[in-house]
Amino acid sequence: MEDKKGEDIVLMDVSNICQFTDYFIICSGTSERMLHSLSKTVDETAKSNFNLDAKINGKGFGGWITLDFGDLVVHLFSEHQRDYYQLEELWSEGKILLRLK
Repeated sequence: MEDKKGEDIVLMDVSNICQFTDYFIICSGTSERMLHSLSKTVDETAKSNFNLDAKINGKGFGGWITLDFGDLVVHLFSEHQRDYYQLEELWSEGKILLRLK
């Protein structure tokens, strides 16, 4: 995601507070086109490197795309939607393992 110019990338361990997944990756993109590109890259990389298939929700025009890999959920946000939903705050009891600005 960093290579595709994703911004403020966060890896969170939510395994102790969440029943449906163990990790979140949260990333911001500056446009719908970028969100779509990030989604495509994450999906293709997970398939080719780890043989994982994602359940993808959203198209980017709403400002939020999720890729659900089971134990990992990737959230791709527009800056506005990320500020609005504030997932890091909502799941603040989770542990931030990595942050790339």
